[in-house]
Amino acid sequence: MNANMLKRLQQMQKDMLQAQKELEASIFYGTAGGKAVEVEFTGAKEMKRLTIDPDAFNFPEDLEMVQDIVVAAVNDCIGKIDEETKATMGQFSQGLNIPGL
Repeated sequence: MNANMLKRLQQMQKDMLQAQKELEASIFYGTAGGKAVEVEFTGAKEMKRLTIDPDAFNFPEDLEMVQDIVVAAVNDCIGKIDEETKATMGQFSQGLNIPGL
């Protein structure tokens, strides 16, 4: 491997680490039930906030439905994180043709 290629790979590694840090620090939102339930996650998939609109439900009768909607909101948010991660990190592998990888 020549020195120029090694420098390019080292720079790419630094850029990837920076992009990963930025993703992990980003905030993502997920909703379900017409925004009756909203969640907030970091890009590292840590839940920071859960908001349930009390006017959207009749407690305790709707408890099972609330639980299902919370799961849907969490999955919505995690899906958004996964999509953004794929889009951001995928740029580093586009057109990369390294033998053996």
